[in-house]
Amino acid sequence: QVQLEESGGGLVQAGGSLRLSCASSKRTFSRYAMGWFRQAPGKEREFVAAISWSGASIYADSVKGRFTLSRDNAKNTVYLQMNSLKPEDTAVYYCAADPGIRIRVSLNEYEYWGQGTQVTVSS
Repeated sequence: QVQLEESGGGLVQAGGSLRLSCASSKRTFSRYAMGWFRQAPGKEREFVAAISWSGASIYADSVKGRFTLSRDNAKNTVYLQMNSLKPEDTAVYYCAADPGIRIRVSLNEYEYWGQGTQVTVSS
């Protein structure tokens, strides 16, 4: 069983920045593909970014150039740096993990999920 704990959410003005963290309880964290998804009120959960065990990353078009995903395997943690935030980025952000080396971009490819952290961007 893998436990994921997100942190770093909050309220920020448009144009501001936040850094989300996702800490894993798994000692073999480095062998897991990690991802971030978000869900706005009344909308489906959507892909934001993902990173492979080796550090290769991929982003949704809506966040490309503004968000950066990284991982520190020594700390069992991934970080989502979010810059130039927009009101449409407002959502609950979820961290996800799945064993394996390949990047995963679909919801159903991830076995483990965190509880989510709220990000609110005011205009």
